[in-house]
Amino acid sequence: MTDEDNDRYRAPALDKGLDILELLAGVDGGLTQAEIARRLERSPNEFYRMLDRLVKRGYVTRIDGDRFSLTLKLFGLAQLHAPVRRLVSFAVPLMRTLAEASRQAGQLVVFDRGNPVVIAQQEAPGYWGISIRVGSRIGLFDTGSGHVLLAFRAPAERERMIAEHVGDSGPDGRVTAEFLARLDLIRTRGYEMMPSAQTAGVINLSAPVLGADGTAVAALTVPYITLINAPAAPDISATIQLLTQTAGKLSDMAGAGTGTHA
Repeated sequence: MTDEDNDRYRAPALDKGLDILELLAGVDGGLTQAEIARRLERSPNEFYRMLDRLVKRGYVTRIDGDRFSLTLKLFGLAQLHAPVRRLVSFAVPLMRTLAEASRQAGQLVVFDRGNPVVIAQQEAPGYWGISIRVGSRIGLFDTGSGHVLLAFRAPAERERMIAEHVGDSGPDGRVTAEFLARLDLIRTRGYEMMPSAQTAGVINLSAPVLGADGTAVAALTVPYITLINAPAAPDISATIQLLTQTAGKLSDMAGAGTGTHA
């Protein structure tokens, strides 16, 4: 489709509403109407009616009188997506068992619109653990989940994922021969083990949840920390075994017809 075609089918009001939602999704504490207009480089008057409709439809709420913030309505709509909801329903009991056995937290991650996204989170059963909010969009190149989602995809699908992730800035310099060799290693051994690029002292352990075609529909990840005050907790080797066993069980369920694989 050409730029001329794109302009022909523009829907300015829809674009304006989506601009507001996308902006509010990236801030904490909300924004005033003036702040929204300034960040979107538009006049404040242009957003009055749109904000009023978004509030009345329940997508946006007022806080502290004059600030606007997203509600959970979009999140709730996303959870209605049947394949994701079904995958989470299968995963949660297994993730709970994994957390109890390993004494570690865990996350279930899928690829969505350019980024790995956390769709389920299980807290560690003890006092200590690394958690990440459901709905968080994380890195593709610098996380164990991202590596696994790339490693267990066909080359053409992998290229599409990377292109979606880098967007207009591509091609990306991180897709080196060394990086591709790393993905091959992950695929061969069946899991990723790497120091966290975000939190010191954490080792990300990640294993694929495979669909019937052998493609990763999700990544099951344990942000492993050494529990000094829990000497009976499994070591990292035992935790990897627990993780891959759990991912295998979930893969059996996913391959049996969750409908999540491409």
